Amino acid sequence: MARQTALITGASSGIGAAFARQLAAEDYDLVLTARSVAPMEELAAQLRQAHGVRVEVLGQDLAQPDAARRIARELEDRNLAVDLLVNNAGFGTCGRFEQIDTDRDHDQLMVNVVALTDLTHALVPHMLRRGSGAVVNVASTAGFQPAAYFAVYSAAKAYVLNFSLALWSEYRDRGIKVLALCPGPVETPFFTVIGTRDAAVSGRMVTPELVVGKALKALERNRGYLVPGLSNFASAHLQPRRPRKLLALVSKMVTRRVLTA
Repeated sequence: MARQTALITGASSGIGAAFARQLAAEDYDLVLTARSVAPMEELAAQLRQAHGVRVEVLGQDLAQPDAARRIARELEDRNLAVDLLVNNAGFGTCGRFEQIDTDRDHDQLMVNVVALTDLTHALVPHMLRRGSGAVVNVASTAGFQPAAYFAVYSAAKAYVLNFSLALWSEYRDRGIKVLALCPGPVETPFFTVIGTRDAAVSGRMVTPELVVGKALKALERNRGYLVPGLSNFASAHLQPRRPRKLLALVSKMVTRRVLTA
């Protein structure tokens, strides 16, 4: 029986690299893509040796408007059919909105929203023709409410959550599983990139391996979305959703610590 193939974005570190390790251990062939090629090549060599799987590496900046088309073209050129798409790549910004670099927020939306959507558009039709497939979109607990000083990030993750659940509803009886993975703080380079560990505003830090293990189990059951961790689940679900303006004001009391980081 032929191996299945998983495409993982943001696979050079963190949650993406953890997905690569666990999926290789489950006998998936892999396509790894991110901007940083060297860490992916090192990871690919380890996984080929440890598990005997095929691992392809694609260097691609997902902030580029044609990123998904380039990846789709590479997949076709390399005769690769993707059974599992893991849209993991993403980063955040925090601080007063007017002080955040405009280009940085633009790139954040290109990676967190546009590339994720474009890759899903590119690969889901092939899954439908085969009658099977799966998509994991990495969102965040930040997507459950507005978050002052994380305005663009929380809005982008709300998009990922709602987009994923809509697709889950569309495809649950057509052979395709869809999961929105919504972790709280995870021990990854995310906090180095965003510039402060105070961006972990709620919940305790967990490992990428823990998050990925729970995600793959939830995907198998086609749960639609997953918030790993009891405290994260509680903060995502037990706070009131109305009135919206009050929720936004309350969130500001929690997130304002990043202003003094």
